[in-house]
Amino acid sequence: MAPGDSPAIPIPVLNVLLFSFLVLSPAQAIVVYTDREVHGEVGSKVTLHCSFWSSEWISEDISFTWRYQPEGGRDAISIFHYAKGQPYIDEVGAFKERIQWVGDPRWKDGSIVIHNLDYSDNGTFTCDVKNPPDIVGKTSQVTLYVFDKVPTRYGVVLGAVIGGVLGLVLLLVLLFYLIRYCWLRRQAALQRRLSAMEKGKLHKSSKDSSKRGRQTPVLYAMLDHSRSTKAASEKKSKGLGESRKDKK
Repeated sequence: MAPGDSPAIPIPVLNVLLFSFLVLSPAQAIVVYTDREVHGEVGSKVTLHCSFWSSEWISEDISFTWRYQPEGGRDAISIFHYAKGQPYIDEVGAFKERIQWVGDPRWKDGSIVIHNLDYSDNGTFTCDVKNPPDIVGKTSQVTLYVFDKVPTRYGVVLGAVIGGVLGLVLLLVLLFYLIRYCWLRRQAALQRRLSAMEKGKLHKSSKDSSKRGRQTPVLYAMLDHSRSTKAASEKKSKGLGESRKDKK
């Protein structure tokens, strides 16, 4: 080995490292998402949403499992299972003929719908997703509350009030800018009219001054003509007087 060269790693060691990276390294955990809680009325239906994130492509062996734990109960029972592209619904339990599969694995959706709700449906529903080889991860839970009439939540009322106030403020701001725009437009129109009037006055005054300028030479010419006529007449009368004197 030449000086300065790094020592070569033996082939068996490389094989061991590669095997450890591909086989022994832990798989990235799958992440499942559901609502925290949903509300429904007796006799209506409700959708239990379930989605997930996985670092792997959607596998043909993907599976969704829904479990139900009644309110105050300790044990959870399986009420729905999806595997190999087929949904399997509990046909003997409390949700018999009341569960509908509405999910789509291609869109990472494992949602179900529960029809004809009853007070006994209150409880916690758990969604579990497996997307081999990504099978490690935590489940997600949603709590169902069934009411005779779904109460209006405080957050909804507060949001509606805030939205109404913001809408009113926006309307007032728009009205203010509209009035200001109309006022500025009117002022601009008045300014244009005043400018036009000023230009008209200046033009008229210039015409009058030019007219007076043209009349002045005419007056001077008339005065000169009258003076010359008067002088000629005086000269003529003087000549006549002298001729008369000569005759005498």
